[in-house]
Amino acid sequence: MDYQQLAKKIVQRAKKKGAQQAEAFLEVGRQGSVRVHEGQIEDLTQSTSKGVGVRVLVKGRLGFAYTSDFEPAALDHIIDLALKLAGAAAPNKLNGLPSGKDLGRFGDTGLLFDTKVSELPGDWKIKAALEVEKAARAEDSRVVAFNAVGAGDFVSEVYMASTEGMTGAYSGTYVFLYAMPVASDGKGLQTGYWVDYKRFLDDLDSPESIGREATRRAVRMLGAKRVKTQQVPVVLDPLVASNFVSDLAAAANGNAVYQQASVLAPLKGKRLAGPHVTLVDDGLLPRGLATAPFDGEGVPTRRTPILDKGVLSGFLYDAFTARKAKARTTGNASRGYNALPSIGATNLYLEAGTKSPEELLREVDSGFYVTALLGQGTDPVTGELSAGANGLWIEKGELTHPVQEVTVAGNLLQMLQDVDGIGSDLQFRGGSVGAPTVRFRQLTVSGE
Repeated sequence: MDYQQLAKKIVQRAKKKGAQQAEAFLEVGRQGSVRVHEGQIEDLTQSTSKGVGVRVLVKGRLGFAYTSDFEPAALDHIIDLALKLAGAAAPNKLNGLPSGKDLGRFGDTGLLFDTKVSELPGDWKIKAALEVEKAARAEDSRVVAFNAVGAGDFVSEVYMASTEGMTGAYSGTYVFLYAMPVASDGKGLQTGYWVDYKRFLDDLDSPESIGREATRRAVRMLGAKRVKTQQVPVVLDPLVASNFVSDLAAAANGNAVYQQASVLAPLKGKRLAGPHVTLVDDGLLPRGLATAPFDGEGVPTRRTPILDKGVLSGFLYDAFTARKAKARTTGNASRGYNALPSIGATNLYLEAGTKSPEELLREVDSGFYVTALLGQGTDPVTGELSAGANGLWIEKGELTHPVQEVTVAGNLLQMLQDVDGIGSDLQFRGGSVGAPTVRFRQLTVSGE
């Protein structure tokens, strides 16, 4: 089936039936995943999916319907349903599809599709996951169990058309491995976690390295204890630092900003951090997990700095919120075929610094290296952070004993000012949010 032609036909049909504007967003996907346990397959899933969402506008009234049935009668039915829902909806002059000024040429995404992933043999996942588990066990005899070990792959295609002249399509691949071993020293249990998620098979960490690193992270936490409550320098490892990056993006959501529900709302153009701090949302990042030529509304994706050398330079918008805020869409509409667009980040990351993680630690006399945060993270409205944390204590620049059952507290705006070191080790570990090691001048660590 020619899905691009189908998307165009749906739009033409909706227009013929009375839609002033219409858009078809079509997705086709195939995915597989496996979980293993004690050398046996615990769970093996293979699935295919397809669906199309139709958005129509009549006199400022919006209607939306979707289906996974591509038979002509079913497609006719959802066009009629979308028009009927539009007829019953309240008009809003801000409703509308992105127009010519927001549409246009797509940027260069580079390759997004790996034939090695799309042609992986069915047993690759099983073999890879079993290798991860075997390596995790072999790394240290104190591994006694696993919460989860798995692997998976995913192939997706997106097709889109609208009455405003937008037509486009792209396809992509994804492949991942993860492990969560449990270690015991006879007195207590500790879990570790390690993951890799890539578009290209050749970029993926080896199963052995995933298993070994997961075990190292579990074992090094054995014997963890609390520390006294104090204010000290705090260093976040890249996995945890990516949570901090996500919290910043949530506060830079254009809708939250418009509703004054973000601590960043009044601060555009202000310096919030040192010149070494640059936070970027980049829909065109080469090989990025969220890289695509266009967003969920057909708007070309782009590189949007949120913090540019420490200055708050912009927020993330979809078309509707941009109209509300009298701004321009940044190509950040996120969606699946069965949902209306909403604001979402693409490849979101804190740019790497020049110092190695070891250098950042060496400069700390006494402090806390955080390897896991537990709880909700930062409140985007107030900027307050209070979360349970596990990690390792730093003494004279060296990682010493493990620490758990403490709370790390701070405020987003103060934390930005206190970022005094950024590592050279930028990683996208398990998703489209990336971060290097990040050091804060001081945060409150609450323990005993």
